[in-house]
Amino acid sequence: MVEVDGKQVFSTLEELVDPSYTALVIVDMQNDFCSAGYNFAQQGIDISMYPPMVPKLARLVESARAASVPVIYIMMTRLPDSKIESPAQLRFTMRLHFATRGPLKPLKYTVEGTEGQQIIPELAPKPGDVIVRKYRSSGFWGTNLDMLLRSNAIKSIVVTGATTEGCVESTARDGLFNDYYVIVPEDCVASDDPAQHDASLLLMRHRFDVVPSSEILEMWSGAASA
Repeated sequence: MVEVDGKQVFSTLEELVDPSYTALVIVDMQNDFCSAGYNFAQQGIDISMYPPMVPKLARLVESARAASVPVIYIMMTRLPDSKIESPAQLRFTMRLHFATRGPLKPLKYTVEGTEGQQIIPELAPKPGDVIVRKYRSSGFWGTNLDMLLRSNAIKSIVVTGATTEGCVESTARDGLFNDYYVIVPEDCVASDDPAQHDASLLLMRHRFDVVPSSEILEMWSGAASA
């Protein structure tokens, strides 16, 4: 820890991910985005980054539970007939993957109540975990995430999931803007666009603590043993 103008600032990873005030945030690991046979895969979007990432994230989730770190799932949610989307938001979804999908048209995904909206089976929530529904890219925008974190005295968030350059980075940025320390395990985020994934990690390394998940696991495993 270092002191800056009379304020104590965490300076080590051990301080940043201390289980007593850290939460694990899992962004949009849902069937429509990540699983074969669902929306993105059916549209020919490349989901090949997810299979090798999922086991690493699953290990981090189990380590968090063992160390009593709150596990919070962020679930992208859309309502039938675009009831929750403005024209500007519809334009945003039309722009996603336009280069590979042909003429601009809105992507359809994670509609409320569908199987595609559900968290992938490998990361299924367990009793005690929390699910936060969101309607925009950031897990903070228009949700109760900030209230949930503050109500449980959380200071740090470990942000994981999909997609790196989209909802993960948006949630990380808003986490910082809401005065949380942000840690991104580089091998527990993924994208359907490897080039954008790499670009986002490059950017986030200059703003947040981007580390291998093994370093976080080491901290949490020690806490669980103690």
